[in-house]
Amino acid sequence: MNPYYDPNKPHHRRDGFQNNYTEFATKSLADVMRWRLSAMRNKLPPPPLTPIPQRAPDTAFLHQNATAAAHMKPAVTWVGHATVMAQLGGLTLLTDPIFSDRASPSSLVGPRRHQPPGVPLNALPRIDLVLASHNHYDHLDDASVRALNAQAGGPPLFVVPLGLKSWLAGRGIAHAIELDWWQGHMVPTAHGEVEVMLVPAQHWSARGLNDRMTTLWGGFAVFAPDCHLFYAGDTGYSRDFTDMRERFAPRQTVAQGGGFDIALLPIGAYEPRWFMTDQHVNVHEAVKIHLDLGAKRSLGVHWGTFELTDEPLDEPPRALATQRQAQGLADDEFFVLAVGETRLLRPRSGVQAIA
Repeated sequence: MNPYYDPNKPHHRRDGFQNNYTEFATKSLADVMRWRLSAMRNKLPPPPLTPIPQRAPDTAFLHQNATAAAHMKPAVTWVGHATVMAQLGGLTLLTDPIFSDRASPSSLVGPRRHQPPGVPLNALPRIDLVLASHNHYDHLDDASVRALNAQAGGPPLFVVPLGLKSWLAGRGIAHAIELDWWQGHMVPTAHGEVEVMLVPAQHWSARGLNDRMTTLWGGFAVFAPDCHLFYAGDTGYSRDFTDMRERFAPRQTVAQGGGFDIALLPIGAYEPRWFMTDQHVNVHEAVKIHLDLGAKRSLGVHWGTFELTDEPLDEPPRALATQRQAQGLADDEFFVLAVGETRLLRPRSGVQAIA
């Protein structure tokens, strides 16, 4: 029985959770074997044509910015995979932190990193907030959350979907809250509050064979005075994103600064489509999400780090360039970063400091 079950919420089920628009059906063992045998026969994924770009992190700036209080500059740094460090609203946050060598319950088997994290754990500034979108091993990493919980200066606040607070508690992590879709939490800062809201995504959850769909998944909308940030987590394409634009329209009028200043959207782990389409967008669909949200800019994540599916690790940015041209988007409207690279963002509506 789902302890969070609310019969008035369509995504709630007595035994767990579901998506809004496409009921996720667990792939059969036959489906998995069909995919893996085809990949083996066709030698997929092919090796990358070019190295995944890397850049030495500007740790001096990241640390200075983290302690700049009212003078913090909105910025995002790609650590790798879906892990992004964002600095906004007086907060330094991490999305789906994974610093381990493998995305796996084992340190010996499972997808292995192709390059180290862009900012090592021991080089991070103090992290105030951790956003974990769901419990898959490449998004919720045991060793990484334990290390962050033990950081100097005290643990960050962990914000997670329903069902994951107890998982964190089992690892000694108590400074955590869990949210349902469309629920928000106000995070106090020295200069006001930042709202963090869990929003729908089309995906699923499991860490083993017997816990599928028993914890919730989602993305996050973060509303700070100087920056509105969206993080999709893992998702297939759905009407959820036009729903978000409509729901957030009253707080994102032109006079208030417009839509999301930055959206962190997955652009990798999408082949073969017959297996992945209901759980992972391809690049064409990621661009559709960018447009559906009305985001000012988007950063492509969830590529180049772990070989999870059949496309080459370096293919997503090439596909993104093609899709940008097809949609008439400027290069900086939907971009990628090198691992370790930081991009400064323009503060909202002329906001120069935290209100």
